[in-house]
Amino acid sequence: MTDGAMMFKQRQRATWSAGKWDRVAELIVPVGQAVLAAADLEPGMVVLDVGTGSGSTISIPAAQMGAKVTGSDLTPELFDDARRRAVEAGVEVDWVEADAEALPFPDNAFDRVFSTFGHMFAPRHAVAASEMARVCRPDGQITTSTWAPEGSTGTMFKTLAKYLPPPPDGVESPLAWGTEDHAREIYEPLGLELRFSHDTNYVEFPSASEQMAFMSENFGPLVMARAALGDRWPELEADLMATTEEWNEATDGSVRFPQQYLITVARFK
Repeated sequence: MTDGAMMFKQRQRATWSAGKWDRVAELIVPVGQAVLAAADLEPGMVVLDVGTGSGSTISIPAAQMGAKVTGSDLTPELFDDARRRAVEAGVEVDWVEADAEALPFPDNAFDRVFSTFGHMFAPRHAVAASEMARVCRPDGQITTSTWAPEGSTGTMFKTLAKYLPPPPDGVESPLAWGTEDHAREIYEPLGLELRFSHDTNYVEFPSASEQMAFMSENFGPLVMARAALGDRWPELEADLMATTEEWNEATDGSVRFPQQYLITVARFK
């Protein structure tokens, strides 16, 4: 691993532990439901959730469905909320600190491997994909969700990137994962055949300003950006607000914000 990739991962851990990810994760719970539905999950299956965060999208719902679940994440600071949520749900999940590019699990260990917007932030896409394929059983399945680069959330990330230093050499854009062509390029050399579906998650707030306030207080990348930008923060805030207004489907002053995403189902041929 290059020094740049290592520094990037350290920065990623600091980013996702900033703010209150558990609150933001509540907005994408429906995505987890769609991913689980696409995976044909059955009771008793052994499951890995890569980039589990606080577990509310995949790990805990999968455990409630009777699966034996391991939730892994590069940012173990998120596991306090994950453990609390698991207790509240009355389920057991094994929470493991893990790098998506070096998963600490044996070959062929899981019936189902999941990731909802987690693996896409690993700097080297082929490495992360090969690791997910390695730990998946030959008759198993990898199911992921990734933000569409031309959708609203993809546009938000592109706007944010304009205000931040560029990533180190060798770090691939997470938004590339949101295209079918890129998924094929990464997965097919591993002997996987793919099935795709496109869906939209809706986020609702009383107003655009309240959405912005919520995200800037809780979403790690914006928490870090606000601290780093100083006097430039209002400029980024205005750009993000403009994007919200551009995509907003509500007409009564509230916000109904569509988030377009890709579900990829990968199976061995």
